[in-house]
Amino acid sequence: MTARHLLLVGGGHSHVEVVRRLGRRPLPGVRVTLLSRDRFTPYSGMLPGYIAGHYRYRDVHIDLQALAARAGIEFIPASATGLDRTARTLITASGAAYPYDAVSLDIGSTPDPGQTGADRHAVAAKPIDGFDARWRALLERVCADPRPRRIAVVGGGAGGVELVLAMQHRLTAELQARGTDPSVLRFALYTRGASVLPTHNPRVRRRFQRLLARRHIGLHCGEAVTAVDAHGLTTADGRHHDAEEVIWVTRARGADWLTTTGLALDAQGFIRVGDTLQSVTDARVFAAGDIASMDNQPRAKAGVIAVRQGPPLAHNLRRFLRDQPLRPYHPQRRWLALVTTGDRHAVASRGAFSIGGRLVWHLKDWIDRRFMRRYRSARGATSSV
Repeated sequence: MTARHLLLVGGGHSHVEVVRRLGRRPLPGVRVTLLSRDRFTPYSGMLPGYIAGHYRYRDVHIDLQALAARAGIEFIPASATGLDRTARTLITASGAAYPYDAVSLDIGSTPDPGQTGADRHAVAAKPIDGFDARWRALLERVCADPRPRRIAVVGGGAGGVELVLAMQHRLTAELQARGTDPSVLRFALYTRGASVLPTHNPRVRRRFQRLLARRHIGLHCGEAVTAVDAHGLTTADGRHHDAEEVIWVTRARGADWLTTTGLALDAQGFIRVGDTLQSVTDARVFAAGDIASMDNQPRAKAGVIAVRQGPPLAHNLRRFLRDQPLRPYHPQRRWLALVTTGDRHAVASRGAFSIGGRLVWHLKDWIDRRFMRRYRSARGATSSV
C-alpha cells in the first residue's frame, strides 16, 4: 500500500509545533515533508530584542532542517508558487511538483505597501530576512559615518512601536560606545490612527506615548503616509518628511500566487478557513498562522495566535489522514500581550490590565527562551494529539 503524503508548506510558528509533535508520535503509513523557502525561521516574539541587541541571530531563529531531521521528516528548501488542486500537487519556483494527500500552508504574510513608491523606497519589516539585511547595512553605515540622519517607521501597532524603540536603543548604544552623541539620529513614527497601539487599553496607549516623547521619537498620529520616495515620505496633508530610511510595519496580504489556486480568499488575500483550520473551498488544504483567516472567529494577525494554532492543527491533520472526524478550534478572544520598550523593560497588557517594568521583560525573556528550547533538542514537553 502506498504511503499517504502530508506536505507542510512554510516554517511558521504553527508548523514548527506540528513537526515536533509528528516527530514524537509519527503517523504510520504517512510520509511527511516540510517545504520552506528558508532553512532558518525567526520567532517573532524575540525579533525586537534581536534588533535591540539583546539576542544573537541564532537565539531567535529555529533551524527547520535540523528540526525536521530529528522528527524523521524530509526538509526541502524551496519556494511555493502554485497549487494544482485537481492534480493534488504543489508547484515550486523551480517548476518542481510535489504531490500530496493533505497540504498545510503556514507561509506568513506578504508586505502590502500600497502607497506610491513604498515598494521601491520603503523597507518592509517582513519577511525578516530582507529587513535584517537592510538593518545590518544601516547599522554599519551609522557606525562608520555617524552624521545626522532621520529614520522613519510607518505603523502604529505593536510591531511598529517595538521596532522604532528597538532600533533607537541599539543605534544609541553603538554610537555611545564610540564616543558619539546619539542625538545625531532622529526617529519618527507615523500612523493613520488617532493613537499608537489601538488594540490596547487607554492606559497602555498613554504609557507608550509618554515613552516615545521621553525618547525624543517624533510621533505623528492621524497622519497617513501616501507616498514614499528616495528622500523620505509624504503624508495625507501634503507635507514631505525627510528620512534616510523608511521602515514599513503596516498592512499585509496573502502571497500573490494564492489567487491562482481557486481557494476562497478574504479581501486581503488570506486563505479563508473554517473552525477545523481547513480551507472553506478544499478539505485537503489546511492553513494556519498569518496566512489563515478564520471565517467564524476572526482574530488579529499575532504570533501568539499562530503558536496556539499549532496543537489543534497537528491534531486535525492527524485525524484527517486517519479518516477520522476533525475537531473545531476555538481561539481565545484575549491574551496577555508583552510589548517591549527597546531596553530590557516591557509592558504586559490584557484587556483593562497592564503593568510594566524590568521584571515583565525578564518574564517575557523566560517565556521566549522556553519556547525556543522546544525546537532545539530531541526532547521537550509535549502533549498527545
